[in-house]
Amino acid sequence: MNKPVSDLLKRRLALLASPAHRPLLSKGLRGIERETLRVNGDGRLNTTAHPRALGSALTNPLITTDYSESLLEFITPAEPDIAIALEKLDAIHRFAYTELGEQMLWSQSMPCRLPPEAEIPIAWYGTSHIGMIKHVYRRGLALRYGKSMQCIAGIHYNYSLSEDLWKLLQIEEKISGEAQDFQSESYVALIRNFHRYSWLLMYLFGASPALSTEFLRGRPHQLDSMSDDTLYLPYATSLRMSDLGYQNNAQDGLVPPYNTLLEYMSSLSRAVRQAYPPYEALGTKKNGDWVQINTNVLQIENEFYATIRPKRVIRSGERPVEALCSRGVQYIEVRCMDVDPFEPLGISLETSRFLDVFLLFCALNDSPLTSNAEGHENTENFALTVKQGRRPGLALRRGGDEISLQAWGLELLEQLAPVATLLDQQRGDSVHANSMQRQIEKLRDPEQTPSAHVVEAIRAEGGSYANFALKQSKQLADQFRARPPSAQEADYFHTLAQTSLLEQENMEASQIGDFDQFISDYRSRTSSQICCDK
Repeated sequence: MNKPVSDLLKRRLALLASPAHRPLLSKGLRGIERETLRVNGDGRLNTTAHPRALGSALTNPLITTDYSESLLEFITPAEPDIAIALEKLDAIHRFAYTELGEQMLWSQSMPCRLPPEAEIPIAWYGTSHIGMIKHVYRRGLALRYGKSMQCIAGIHYNYSLSEDLWKLLQIEEKISGEAQDFQSESYVALIRNFHRYSWLLMYLFGASPALSTEFLRGRPHQLDSMSDDTLYLPYATSLRMSDLGYQNNAQDGLVPPYNTLLEYMSSLSRAVRQAYPPYEALGTKKNGDWVQINTNVLQIENEFYATIRPKRVIRSGERPVEALCSRGVQYIEVRCMDVDPFEPLGISLETSRFLDVFLLFCALNDSPLTSNAEGHENTENFALTVKQGRRPGLALRRGGDEISLQAWGLELLEQLAPVATLLDQQRGDSVHANSMQRQIEKLRDPEQTPSAHVVEAIRAEGGSYANFALKQSKQLADQFRARPPSAQEADYFHTLAQTSLLEQENMEASQIGDFDQFISDYRSRTSSQICCDK
């Protein structure tokens, strides 16, 4: 029997459906961060420095690097309509291709053929204190997890609702307290629901069921061989999000299921202060050079590998937990989305419309407080889906009882339907309902999922992941090169790049003080009082 839509969701949808309040739905913001490796024409990692023509990786707001010099990250401004953000992401791609020469952008989440670990270049941000601490942090990641894992790419989806919408809900529901606190705890409630249902995103959009054999560098695994150079699991959706991708045993149980923002911040603050003997054995310096920021479980809060994070835009030099503590949650960042290798931007507008429905559902729906037992169940459901999501008859657990993935997924989509209807009413079209229908088709037929399409495409290339990924990357590169930026667009990006280079030079020229003291001051702001001042 299907679970009905909750009373809270019904009331909130009815409130927002009124002509007076419906415009609030269009005032939230969306943004995308897309990671992608620079590769050579043979599909191997390009290890040259970040192209100067793309600007400063430290100060260019749209084009930066993530872990490696070779791992580009394209960042869109936050926009009220995700379609606008995707248009801007497209423009960034087209500009980048004018400066990459024979290089290409890798079209997959799982890496290309990587050189020996020592030859993978760590991102460099210059000699300012801010730039150096970013570099040292990445040196620490190399020590702790190896460089190969840091070359995995993903899509981060940033999402917020209008602050006026949160204020409306607080007033209508007669909830006392500061508006900032209500908004923050409402985002935490969204995150609780996200953890309950995010396995569905992995089934619908996971696109990394295979990887190059050499990626594992001899690590033990339980994958099947598709060919000499390719490992996979026949029913996997996202090996990127499995224990073969982002994993860290030191972080096990680090942030238990949390019911308040304070609990989340306290857990992260403890982890940044908590010594970890294997990291202590590595030390913070080697031959006088910094190799990691500290020897604790986390160097900084962002080292915590999470599928979703509460976020607040930080000021220069500010720690993420400081920003959350002083100004509350501003938006959430969804971090579990694979790069879709069949989409030029790594994500489609149709997928983005569904994410908007899904996240609004998580935000408006009833979100009971969670427990360690439920947290374990959520983790297991996610883990099963990323490795076996397309297996016929796969059963998940809900409240201790078994339920098939397909039945639960279809039930969830039924509950999401009125949210999609409301968003379409606000727009005056049917784009959200259309995306919903596409997801129903995937649940009824696993062969229509991106992960199934990837397996099929790899088989068509002789079972070689590398051959499929290289062919796909070349096709997408040709598409972008066939649509170069207009003169006006090119001038905009060139000006942005030059401005960012000057900004970095000015930062370095005006730098004062000692880096050792800077890093000491930075570490000192993890005091146990950081989350207890409110």
